[in-house]
Amino acid sequence: MLKKINLLLLLVLTCVALLVLPVVAQASEDPVVIYFFPGGAPGGTFATVVYNGAKVAEEMLGDRVEVRYLWSDWSSQKMVDQFQQAIAANPDGIAIMGHPGDEAYRPFVEEAEKQGIIVTSQNTTLPELEKAYSANGFGYVGQGLYESGYTLGEATIRGAGLKAGDRALVWGLLSQPTRGLRTKGAIDAFEEIGVKVDYVEISAEVDKDASMGISVIVGYLQANPDCKVVVTDHGNLTSTQRTYFEAAGLGPDDIYGAGFDLSPATVKSIKSGYTDLVLDQQPFLQGFLPIMQIYLTKMYGFSGLHIDTGGGLISKDNIDLIAPLAEKGIR
Repeated sequence: MLKKINLLLLLVLTCVALLVLPVVAQASEDPVVIYFFPGGAPGGTFATVVYNGAKVAEEMLGDRVEVRYLWSDWSSQKMVDQFQQAIAANPDGIAIMGHPGDEAYRPFVEEAEKQGIIVTSQNTTLPELEKAYSANGFGYVGQGLYESGYTLGEATIRGAGLKAGDRALVWGLLSQPTRGLRTKGAIDAFEEIGVKVDYVEISAEVDKDASMGISVIVGYLQANPDCKVVVTDHGNLTSTQRTYFEAAGLGPDDIYGAGFDLSPATVKSIKSGYTDLVLDQQPFLQGFLPIMQIYLTKMYGFSGLHIDTGGGLISKDNIDLIAPLAEKGIR
C-alpha cells in the first residue's frame, strides 16, 4: 500500500527540515539540481499555478537548490522526450507529470534510478513506478483521479437536480492512461443514476488552446438542446466555460457548468453564474511539494510521500473566500 501522509504533518515536517537546513547546507557546497515539469505552456491557467508553487519552494530553499523548468504543452510525447533529455543532464532529481503513464515512462525511470537520480511525480498518478521506487523518493502530489471525477459527478447530480433520462456532456481525456480516470469517474457517477452521457474527447489542439473548442461545444449544444450539464475535465476548458456558453447563445441559468481547477477566469465565471461547480485539486501544492520531496530525499533520505490534494468543491457559496487566492495564482 502506498504511503499517505496528512498535509498538516507534511508541512510540519517541511518546517522542521527548514529549521535545520543551514546546518546541512554547510556540508555541501553544491545546490541540489532539479528538473521540474509544470505540465502545460507558460502562462497557461493551470500550469502557471503549479509553476508558482514550485517557485515558492525554490525561493524558500534559496541557493540550496537549482531548479530548471520544462514546459510540455500537455503533450504526453513531449513529456517523455523531455524526461529523457533531463536524464541526460544527470541532475539530482526530476519531478514529472504522470500523463504518459507507467509503461511509457518505465524504461526511462529505470535508467534514471540506475544513475541515482531521484524521480517523483505530480498531477497524474504513476502507481506501478511509485510502488517500485517509493523507498528511493518516488512520491506523488495530486488528486486521486477516479475519486475526484466521481466526487464532482455526484455533486453535479445534486446541484443540477439530475435524474434518470437527463442528458449530460462530459468533455474529457478518456484516451489517456491513468489521466482518463478522472473523466471515467464523472461518467460513472452519472450513469449509475441513469443519466444519458455524451462523451467528447478533448483533441490535442483544444488541449493546447481551449479557444479552439468553441466550435466543438457550440455545435454539440445546438444539436442537443436538451443537454442540462456540461463537465469539462481540464482546467483550461473549465476557465473558458463562459465563452463557450455565450457563443452557444446560452445564459447563466440555461445550463449547469461543472469542471476542474480554479483560475481567475474560472472565478469570474462562477460569480457570473456560467460555471456552477468546480473541484479544486490545489495545483500550487503540486508545484511546491515535489520540490520539497526531492530536496528532503536528497538531503535526509526520506522515502516517497503520497499526497492527495483533491477534494475541495467550489461554488458560488464559497467562491468569495477563495477568489483572492486565485487572483494571486495560489488557488
